[in-house]
Amino acid sequence: MVPGKLFSNYKNKKPMITRMKTTPFIGAVALLIAAFTSCKKDVSNNDAANSSSTIAVAASESAAAANPSAGTDSVYIVQPCSRNQARNAISETDLPGAIAAYLSANYSGYSFAKAFIIVNSSGSVDAYVVVIFFNDKPVGLLFDSSGNFVKVLEQREKRDLDGRGWHDGGRFCDRNGLQKDTISLSALPSSILYYLATNYPQDTIVKVFQSKHDSSYAVISKSNGLFITIFDINGNFEKRVTLPAPPGNCVSIAESALPANVLSYLTTTYPNYVFEKAFAAYINNSLQGYVVIINANNTKYAVKFDASGNFVSVKTVW
Repeated sequence: MVPGKLFSNYKNKKPMITRMKTTPFIGAVALLIAAFTSCKKDVSNNDAANSSSTIAVAASESAAAANPSAGTDSVYIVQPCSRNQARNAISETDLPGAIAAYLSANYSGYSFAKAFIIVNSSGSVDAYVVVIFFNDKPVGLLFDSSGNFVKVLEQREKRDLDGRGWHDGGRFCDRNGLQKDTISLSALPSSILYYLATNYPQDTIVKVFQSKHDSSYAVISKSNGLFITIFDINGNFEKRVTLPAPPGNCVSIAESALPANVLSYLTTTYPNYVFEKAFAAYINNSLQGYVVIINANNTKYAVKFDASGNFVSVKTVW
């Protein structure tokens, strides 16, 4: 036990919506046609937004209420497909069992929004797309024809369909790499520090975030493992998640210190992700692996890799 470690750090501190936006966004969808090859028009869905390479979904009710005139009540999920493919709407019950199992395991408590089957000109299934809400935030996921997870689909706001995919002050402005959701230890409410010191006295705080989405707090800490502890806007405890770290002593490392295959996997699986924190784990100076915490469309994931940089597992943490 390390009495007062957290207090020592402190003293030295430096209702979900699944409605779909349709007609108002026909013009916005057209902006993306030059950049992405579009799908053929859906035969089972009259939603104009779904006839191109984007899927329009409503953002959280809280975001829409906060700024209804700025277009923040809707986002686009980017799902490019070839000209010989069609994306047709299907029900949740039409999804393969493997997809349902994946969603339950990785997004516990999610709310289903919409799903699509991607078929080619011969009528064969190429893929599935599923849109859910997790922690009141939209998540778009691509699965292969057998229902195996492929990647988390990138999201963009209406004005960012063309270009780099984000703008300063927008929903995805953290993509500028400045980690604007990172806050100092001194910015944490005293109730959070007291809770951690009382319940997890051996923890050493590594990094602190505050969500732009709902102003909740997330604290990354170390103590014979890695943890992220979540508190609401008022500093009330919500949950504590054990991160999927390799065994051993976890040492903070820069993104540039990660193996090339780790970075390649993250870029392919989480397009336009934001790097948050990374650790390398050692036992007697022998590298055991890595864990990387990223932000993909305002949802945070902890991704585990072995010592060779091969993917091992992922946990959706916030």
